[in-house]
Amino acid sequence: MSVSYKKLWKLLIDKNMSKMDLLEAASLSTGTLAKLGKNGNVTTDILVKICKALDCDVSDIMEVVKNNKEDKEV
Repeated sequence: MSVSYKKLWKLLIDKNMSKMDLLEAASLSTGTLAKLGKNGNVTTDILVKICKALDCDVSDIMEVVKNNKEDKEV
């Protein structure tokens, strides 16, 4: 299983915000933004910062998705 932040990028579009707007609003580093862009792992503290900045819930910005081949081996 892996994490997808597609919901985050859609929410930014809906709120007419750029990634740089998010970076400033949530006080994120460019490295963190890069991790999010690659669906990488970030801390719950980062997710909370994003949710506060966007006034949303964690489920509004991310989801867990199945990786068929990997999930069958577990």
